[in-house]
Amino acid sequence: MRKLFIISIVTLSTLGAQSFSISKKILLNEIYKDNKATFYCNNPYEIKTINGKRKAVIIPSEAHYTPRNKYTKKGQLNERARRVEWEHVMPAQNFGKHLPCWRDGGRKACQKDPIFQKMEADMMNLVPAIGEVNGDRSNYRYGADEPQIGQYGNCEFQVDFKNKRAYVRDDIKGDIARIYLYMSETYNINLSKQERQMMEAWDKQDPIDEWEIEKKQRIHTWQIR
Repeated sequence: MRKLFIISIVTLSTLGAQSFSISKKILLNEIYKDNKATFYCNNPYEIKTINGKRKAVIIPSEAHYTPRNKYTKKGQLNERARRVEWEHVMPAQNFGKHLPCWRDGGRKACQKDPIFQKMEADMMNLVPAIGEVNGDRSNYRYGADEPQIGQYGNCEFQVDFKNKRAYVRDDIKGDIARIYLYMSETYNINLSKQERQMMEAWDKQDPIDEWEIEKKQRIHTWQIR
């Protein structure tokens, strides 16, 4: 079964038909196979087979993360606080709004646009995030300030809903910066002067580490550009 899965991905990639859904499977099964921790909170996760599909499920750990909302407004358990989602570090709105299809109806209207599909599926821009955190961050830009701890328990991450900003811990700022600069250069996406200056400062402040190098090498073996 695993061989068939890998062969199907290689075939699709070779044909240039890679999609967001395929990228998520590669990330789950190949890129992060031995580094199962979420990006913002560093919370460990495990892979389980649910309804015949391999899913990444959060391992509850108050040392890393406590849900902001344990229950939904309907009183049900907040499922997004229990699962891993693949977040676009540079939000889809940021790289999609430059395309004509976005003006015709946003992300939904761009689903068949080949340029948008390529950007949406780019694994360099995707990281594992707790679903609740991914949803709360939305398409907010990153802020330069340090996060205030407590919104998500011990997770060093904060969302300022009023000012639409997300604040992250120091040791992933360089990762974020290099992703933004990569997306800007690869797809000719303009960054504001302030944002570019912040990303260039973060790149120097938090140099590339061994895992980031390994991750990039793995992605290069799967992702055809």
